[in-house]
Amino acid sequence: MPMWFAYTLIALLVLTSVLLTLLILLHRGKGGGMSSMFGGGVTSSLAGSSVAEKNLDRYTVLVGIVWFACIVGLGLWMRLAVPST
Repeated sequence: MPMWFAYTLIALLVLTSVLLTLLILLHRGKGGGMSSMFGGGVTSSLAGSSVAEKNLDRYTVLVGIVWFACIVGLGLWMRLAVPST
């Protein structure tokens, strides 16, 4: 496989890693975790999940799938590009 393929996957992996971190940090805490230790568990949800939260969940899953595909693609590329000894 050409070298540009690996560079593209690495760039996509870095981009999705940063984006996945930001998306996870945007999620609201469900309580019982570290957020509730510092007063984050005091608020209550009135109507459950909103449309924005559902879309945030979808985007997080989509970026996670792309991130995982980049990991698998880089692993396969390394296996094919580097000769075994």
